Amino acid sequence: MKKEFNLEQIDRIIEMAWEDRTPFEAIEFQFGITESEVIEVMRTELKPSSFRLWRKRVNSGVSQKHLMKRNPEIERFKCTRQRTISHNKISKR
Repeated sequence: MKKEFNLEQIDRIIEMAWEDRTPFEAIEFQFGITESEVIEVMRTELKPSSFRLWRKRVNSGVSQKHLMKRNPEIERFKCTRQRTISHNKISKR
């Protein structure tokens, strides 16, 4: 892993990696790390059995982590009703 992340960022990367419909490209867009670097983060942060379970799920037909597996009609990383990414900061009211 080339970049250093704080605990909250690592937690968010792991959360996004576990989500079936979040592609690796969205993680790369938000955190600037490639698929192989996400795999490295998961390998170092998860228990070995959890990592194997995650890899099996990512490589199965259920997951849409790779753009090739996604429906070609989906051309976005987020819901059309979702606000723009604000680096997970809460706006002041």
